[in-house]
Amino acid sequence: MTNAQSSNPVRFGAPSGVDEGQWFKGHTELHRAGVHRALGQGISGTAREGVDSIVLSGGYIDDVYGEDEITYTGEGGRDRDTGRLYADQSMASPRNAGLLLNEALGHPVRVVRGLKIRGKKRRRATGGYEYSGLFRVADHWMTVGKEGFRVCQFKLLRLAPGQQPQPQPVSPIDGEDTPLEEQVRRTVERELRIRDSAVVRQVKAMYDNTCQICNLRLEVSPGGEAYSEAAHIQALGKPHNGPDKVENVLCLCPNCHVLFDRGALQLTDGLDVLDGLTQRFLRALHTTREHQIKLDCVRQHRARWADRLSEPGQG
Repeated sequence: MTNAQSSNPVRFGAPSGVDEGQWFKGHTELHRAGVHRALGQGISGTAREGVDSIVLSGGYIDDVYGEDEITYTGEGGRDRDTGRLYADQSMASPRNAGLLLNEALGHPVRVVRGLKIRGKKRRRATGGYEYSGLFRVADHWMTVGKEGFRVCQFKLLRLAPGQQPQPQPVSPIDGEDTPLEEQVRRTVERELRIRDSAVVRQVKAMYDNTCQICNLRLEVSPGGEAYSEAAHIQALGKPHNGPDKVENVLCLCPNCHVLFDRGALQLTDGLDVLDGLTQRFLRALHTTREHQIKLDCVRQHRARWADRLSEPGQG
């Protein structure tokens, strides 16, 4: 089957002669009507031009499909045979970068919804497809998804008839109008500064850079200096918005940090460490008297993975 994206240009806006709510049998009919150019694919667009349409056909398990607001997981890292993620996603992926461009330049996105989604591995819209109108890319973030890999997510909001999305900086720093690449670079630098905060240094000092889970202290110099990492229990930034405070930070070795960030290690309310994949007890978390961990953060972290074994879908 020919990839229609290679022959048809990106075209933003409502498709001529198509009404919201109009039904289509399949991708071929969507393509012929100018609704979705990418035959057999869930997202249509390029990094240089932007994304003109997406198809919601079961979605990744981290997707949320509302009528007026959608949390959409981008492309990449998924095995097409099993429907499961096997690698981290990246904002540098062409159509993820395209959605960032939509947000920055104010390009609308046509949204198509699959109907009667079925299938255990490759999920399909057995009831056809419905054109749901135009949406704008209102926000974006990266997070660790329920399958344990980093995913790119985008907040899409429905546009009222005749409403035009406005360009907006992808990184609002001092209200400056700078190129997209500069905005992204400065956002990354800001995140690095947050993760090396005074709070992080304080928690590492409490435990002398010794892992609170496995008790490993990684000495990296003849003078006995050690390396550790700070894990925010309730993740910083969108969409989790955890506080950068001592009660939300653990001192961990790199291995335990990766496992904790991806839900393979979790904490009970009593601060016991669980295997996040089997829910079996492993050991008690080591804590000092002055380190009062906030249970709300522990519960939020645990809740993120509550339905991670749900059947995966396809975007």
